[in-house]
Amino acid sequence: MTIDNLVIASYKTGQYIGKAGEERNQMVLFEVLAVKKHPWQGDLHNPKQAEVPFFQERRALSFKEKTWVPVHTVKNFDGELLPYKESLKQALDQYIKKLEEDDSPWAKRSLECLYSLEKDYKFD
Repeated sequence: MTIDNLVIASYKTGQYIGKAGEERNQMVLFEVLAVKKHPWQGDLHNPKQAEVPFFQERRALSFKEKTWVPVHTVKNFDGELLPYKESLKQALDQYIKKLEEDDSPWAKRSLECLYSLEKDYKFD
């Protein structure tokens, strides 16, 4: 699928492809059309640590979800736009594959979150 004026934007630890809207106070209103990189799991204040008070499961932003992103994270996108579900599956699979190569306690806890999210995303 080809849509003009697509951008890549980062939101927290995920990266998405979509459309940039209005700009205000160094922020851009961004509409998600695809997932480029699935968000990290765990405590962002204690990266790659498994033994934290709250190990957070982070979902990817939803299709057509709008959120404010910092203007400096928005870059032009020149490529093929995959359908949202396909892009989400691809980003999730890439993240799972990377974590399966890591034997750390953080990676194992992250994988538990991702396997749970994978069921929740309902790819079938």
